[in-house]
Amino acid sequence: MFKYKPKTVDEIVIRDFSFEFPDDIDPVWIPNQRVRSHMFNGLSLTMPHLEPYLVKTARESARGIECEELLADIRGFCGQESQHYKCHRRLNDVLTANGYPEFAKVEERMDKAWKKLMTQSLEKRLAYSAGFECMTNGFTLWLIKKRLQLFKNADPHITSFWLMHMIEETEHKTVALDCYMAHSGRYWTRFLGVFHGSFHVVGWGLIGMMSGLKQDGVLKKPSTWFELAREMGSMIYNVGPFLLRALKPGHDARDEIDPSWMHQWTDGYAKMPAEQPIPLLDTEHPDMPVPFETLQAAE
Repeated sequence: MFKYKPKTVDEIVIRDFSFEFPDDIDPVWIPNQRVRSHMFNGLSLTMPHLEPYLVKTARESARGIECEELLADIRGFCGQESQHYKCHRRLNDVLTANGYPEFAKVEERMDKAWKKLMTQSLEKRLAYSAGFECMTNGFTLWLIKKRLQLFKNADPHITSFWLMHMIEETEHKTVALDCYMAHSGRYWTRFLGVFHGSFHVVGWGLIGMMSGLKQDGVLKKPSTWFELAREMGSMIYNVGPFLLRALKPGHDARDEIDPSWMHQWTDGYAKMPAEQPIPLLDTEHPDMPVPFETLQAAE
């Protein structure tokens, strides 16, 4: 029987994603890192299809849930994910317009793939959602802890958006798994969901990445494949352990420790005037600190 446990955050805050992307933004937005840029571009292509799927699945599960705490978490989860995919939609449109028309064709295929997933049973969809969200815990720690190596001198609009996205993924990291445990809790379905949710999303992201590299005409270059091996190796090294832990019986996302930089960011945001747009990260700064002056002055 499902028993609710407190989250690692006091509240799942629904924030206004006030990021706007310049019309002339370069899709190769990390200097001298074409593969890495397109890897994140490919993952961004998935979000306007993945995240509405997660929202619909969570809302459907809420119909059978009586726990008020979990229902409140689901509302926060859906609110955050809705903000995410709308912002990814804006970003994807700019990337597509700036020399990558193939991205639109890839998204058409993604749309069909996630619509097909919606025909599966609620239990399988919840297991998929829980599996994917377990993987994002690894992505969050990777992107935040390695932000200097990954995003040094990168476009501040896209960098700031991705890191804020990951912060909110960590805030609601317990919700999808709690929804699954409240609905079913069966181990082997959840076990398979870890692989299904994680590999399905990353697989489609890689398809998007390869379409960008093909558009650039660099797929046959040995240097491209060297970069590709390096980036995939880094992803597997940093994210893989989170997937392995998620496979254990009794896994609870609450056991994953949130990075301190995340809490610095959320504290800074909470003190920000309501009418102020979200400030951008300084990707040229040697520490890439949180972008809130009050916190920086206090450190």
